[in-house]
Amino acid sequence: MNMRATAADVVSAVHPVSLRINTYLINLDRAELRRFRMERLLTEMGMEFERVAAVDGVGIALPCRDFDARSYQRRHGRRPNHFEIGCYLSHVECAKKFLASNGELALILEDDLDFDEDFIDVLVAALDRRDSWDILRLSTVNRGRKHRVEPLTASRSLAIALTREKGSGAYLINRKAAGWIAEILLPMRLPYDLALDMEFDEGLRACFVDPVPVSQRADAHSQIQAGLSTYRLGRRRPWSVLPYRTAAEVRRFAARFVRLAAWKIRGRQDRPAAAGSLSKR
Repeated sequence: MNMRATAADVVSAVHPVSLRINTYLINLDRAELRRFRMERLLTEMGMEFERVAAVDGVGIALPCRDFDARSYQRRHGRRPNHFEIGCYLSHVECAKKFLASNGELALILEDDLDFDEDFIDVLVAALDRRDSWDILRLSTVNRGRKHRVEPLTASRSLAIALTREKGSGAYLINRKAAGWIAEILLPMRLPYDLALDMEFDEGLRACFVDPVPVSQRADAHSQIQAGLSTYRLGRRRPWSVLPYRTAAEVRRFAARFVRLAAWKIRGRQDRPAAAGSLSKR
C-alpha cells in the first residue's frame, strides 16, 4: 500500500472547529508511516494541522541544558532515557510555536493515535466550555476513575481525576497552560506525561473528557517504552523518590478534590434555580 499517495489523495473540507484551534502533530522525520497515517486521519476529519518535527533522542547528547539529570533521578529514580527527553522537548516546542502564534487554543497530538467517530463533536463541545479548563486531556493510558462534573455531549462529560494519570497523546491547552509548559517545565525533571499531570502546583485547571475520545495504542512499538527496564535503578534508586511521589499524590488529590467539590456544590445550587424557573413558566 502506498501510504504517501493515500495521504496526499485525501480531500476533505476544513471543519469550522479547525479554524478555532492551532493543531500540532509531533512526528519524527524517520517515522514516515506514522506521519502518513495521521495525515490521512486528520484530513478526513477536516482538521488543518502543523507537523512539528519531533526531537530525536538519537541525536541528544548529555549533559543537556534542558534536562536536569540530578532532579530527574531524585524525583523519578531512573537513568536518563534519550527518547523520553526527545518526547519532552517536542511537546515543549509545540507550546512555544503556539505562543508565537495568535491562537487562543492549541491541540497537541502525538502520532500513534486513533480517534473515535465523535472526536470533532467533542472538540466543538469542549470549546463551548473553555472557561472550565486550562488543560483538557483527550487520552490516557491509565484506567483510574474519572469523576464526571459536567456533560459535554450525549455520551461524554468533563471529568476530574484525583489520582495520577499517564499518557500525553492528545490534549487541548490555552495560552496560560502553554506558558507553563514552555517556561516553568524547563528544564525537564520528570517524563512529560508526569510533568503535565502536575498542573495543580501552578494553579492550572485540568480536566479529562470521559470516556476519552482518543486511543494512544495505535502503534504497539514505542521507542520510549522499548527496553524500559534498562533505565531502572532497582535497589540503587534514590531514597528521595518515594517521599517525592507521596507528597505529589497528596497535593494532587487535595487540589483536585477541592475543584471537584466546588463543582458538585455549584451543580446542586444550579439545579433548584433551574427547576424554579421552569415552574414559573
